[in-house]
Amino acid sequence: MRTFAYATYLSDLAVRLSYQRQGIGRELVRLTREAAPQATLILLAAPAAEAYYPHIGFEQFPQAWILRPIPSTRAG
Repeated sequence: MRTFAYATYLSDLAVRLSYQRQGIGRELVRLTREAAPQATLILLAAPAAEAYYPHIGFEQFPQAWILRPIPSTRAG
């Protein structure tokens, strides 16, 4: 049996500052890729983390689009 996956989305990858620079983020990405090796891995980076991802092999892909949540119209 073969499972097909086109894309895998990695969301909210964060490592506590005191644990950074120990390979934890890189290992989390490796495990994600291992779970779906045929898929393209997609993530949305926090502004403070944008410089990290090229360092571990990600390419910036400008043709991405988002739809923000519809604002709630409920009264408080």
